[in-house]
Amino acid sequence: MMVLLTCSDPTYRSVAPFGGRGGVFTPNPIAAAWPTDGEPVILDISMSITTNSLTSRLQAEGKRYPGNWVFDAEGEPSDDPAVMSADPPGTLMPLGGLDSGHKGFALALLVEALTGGLAGHGRADPKEGWGASVFLQVMHPAAFGGAEGFRRQMAHLAAECRASPPRKGVDRVRLPGEAALRRRAEQLAQGIELHPSILPALRPWAGKLGVRMDAILE
Repeated sequence: MMVLLTCSDPTYRSVAPFGGRGGVFTPNPIAAAWPTDGEPVILDISMSITTNSLTSRLQAEGKRYPGNWVFDAEGEPSDDPAVMSADPPGTLMPLGGLDSGHKGFALALLVEALTGGLAGHGRADPKEGWGASVFLQVMHPAAFGGAEGFRRQMAHLAAECRASPPRKGVDRVRLPGEAALRRRAEQLAQGIELHPSILPALRPWAGKLGVRMDAILE
């Protein structure tokens, strides 16, 4: 099977269209997965240059982005995540940033068409709280050129990518999802290492809901 998944939230506007400085979209991720003759290829990519969750985490830690990934309220590029919570707020740049953001902008429009457009309910309607709109498509290769043909083509492509000579400073070419699958195997065997910011964020909720923190870590 090959799976395509897109998602948008019509109640939130944190990403500017290319050439603009006011928020219109959410990061509008596109996720997909398909088999090869070995591990599957798995991708999950936001149509913004970064995400709202990473922005919140960096701001809480007093850190900055590694580059100018946002616009402040005046439309000036910035590496400071705090501009997103300023009054008035800044916006995330579309995927591609200042140079190629028209590509992320176009893909964000595609996600909006697949989610809110096909659903007939989205940004043109009143806000109703958190309202993720999802498009899911599952394709069976057997209904196209055949399951065996699909797997043969994707396995060949994966092998070609891995065989590409790495550029200086890179040990080898990795396919999307390869690192995540490796981490998954390690965590299943050794447990999950939480980011240092996660437990402090959970403590107030654990106290409020009467959940023991040692139970969370079991």
